[in-house]
Amino acid sequence: MIDSIQFETAKMNEIDGVLALQELYLVANLSEEEKASGFVTTPFTIEQLTEVITENNLFVAKNNNKIIAYIFAGSWEFFKQWPIFNYMSSLFPELTFLDFDITTTNSFQYGPICIHKEYRGKGLIIPLFEFMRKHVVKKYPLALTFINKVNIPSTKAHTEKLKWTIIGDFQFNNNEYFILAYYMNQEASETI
Repeated sequence: MIDSIQFETAKMNEIDGVLALQELYLVANLSEEEKASGFVTTPFTIEQLTEVITENNLFVAKNNNKIIAYIFAGSWEFFKQWPIFNYMSSLFPELTFLDFDITTTNSFQYGPICIHKEYRGKGLIIPLFEFMRKHVVKKYPLALTFINKVNIPSTKAHTEKLKWTIIGDFQFNNNEYFILAYYMNQEASETI
């Protein structure tokens, strides 16, 4: 199944496909039972998608020209329009990862990542992540993200399959989150 999938940097004419996938798994649209399979938290508008596509920071997986997965990789400047990202970046002075002092210039906000449920558990996350990593490593040595602690499928996928490291946690708007980091020079199939 994975052999027939194309990985691309998103184009403007794919905004509708990204929005359609986002709507399927947006936390606000899911029942408690559906949330147990994973979800995305941040809803993006057409204007925000246009900006991230213009910056070549949205990566998609397609099967038969249909978007089945995406990964965002944006600067902290882009993500500062949402309070949770500002709060998380304010914690950077307290965080360390490997030998790095984490800053908004040596790291980027990875995610959200969204994979259609029909393609989950089939090995898609590693080649999609690798496609994104090879593009973004030219700009940043570190990737950071946060995952809601109740989103166990996402935490497991990132720590077990992609080998991200949990480096902290925080509370925001009555939710608890893990902070995760990844060294971008490391291929996803390798381990530290």
